[in-house]
Amino acid sequence: MADRGWDLLLIYGHTWRKDFFRYLVNVNLSGPHMAAAVTAAGEVRLLVSDPWDTEAASTSGQAATIYEPDFAEGLKRLTAGQERAVVAIAGMEPMQARFVHAVCSATGKSPVSATLAVEELRRVKDPDEIETLKRAAILSDRGYQRFAEVIEIGMAEYELAAEVEAFLKSNGAEDNFMLIGSGGVEVTGMKPPTGRRFKPGDSVITELTPQLDGYWAQICRTLVLGEPDAKQLESFAIFAEARQAAEDLIAPGVDIAEVARAQNDVFRRHGFGEYTGPKYTRVRGHNLGLHPDENPYILEDVHCELKEGMVVIAHPNTYLPLSGYMVFGDSLLVTAGGCTSLNTTERKLFQK
Repeated sequence: MADRGWDLLLIYGHTWRKDFFRYLVNVNLSGPHMAAAVTAAGEVRLLVSDPWDTEAASTSGQAATIYEPDFAEGLKRLTAGQERAVVAIAGMEPMQARFVHAVCSATGKSPVSATLAVEELRRVKDPDEIETLKRAAILSDRGYQRFAEVIEIGMAEYELAAEVEAFLKSNGAEDNFMLIGSGGVEVTGMKPPTGRRFKPGDSVITELTPQLDGYWAQICRTLVLGEPDAKQLESFAIFAEARQAAEDLIAPGVDIAEVARAQNDVFRRHGFGEYTGPKYTRVRGHNLGLHPDENPYILEDVHCELKEGMVVIAHPNTYLPLSGYMVFGDSLLVTAGGCTSLNTTERKLFQK
């Protein structure tokens, strides 16, 4: 704050994006809105807008708490006495305009964004964060094991998702972000579960991301119901080669754009370069932490230097005309000499 000339730092969160807030105050509030104010002297005050959050926030022992159901008014109270102060807000971009205006009216100055600055701090994990992510990755492994155990022909996608969700929640997960897809060449991506029932020969793909103590770890795997056919095997071999190319490259100092390029080059060598663009795929991976899909995204036009202590997933998830959309990837800790997987699930094309 001193280096950037900020007098007050506000850290904002809402029901879905609590990650900036939980970086400072690791309390899982319900929302709909919450904020923490940090002064230049290091004093912290909390603002909550839901009555259910007042007890959780006050019993955290981390800061004094203001309860105000009118969040805009609460922001005015939180920034009272800060006339002409430079106020920076981490998470300002998803804030409603009236909230930003409330800060402006209370201080007489427009706030500045602290989102990128705090994001950069969050990318490199400390030892406690890494331990939490390791536990979350173990839980994701167990979740996928449950996925592979209970799936059967005739089961609906939503029934499988419910089984996995119940397992994860009963084993300590605060939440779980899960996408799924099933079928053949017609499957062009993952989505929330539907009522589609699994058939023999289906590829069933999932991105499984449980949250533990605020932190999300992710695993991506593909399973075939029955004996994989030649095109499914050929397709998966390409995905496995692309995943390995990324992991061989990941190390401190490497530009994340090169990690994306290494994956895409595998598809290009096999004649599938047209399937590396945004028409068929979203990202080649992303950072992990207090949000399941953190910046930086692993894309050829995103430049960010990997650092020791970052946790990322490099997944060459895309559509190929051989057998449809496939997924493959682990949560990876960037180490001094490269990277190591936090997952232990076997790296193979699963079948049942």
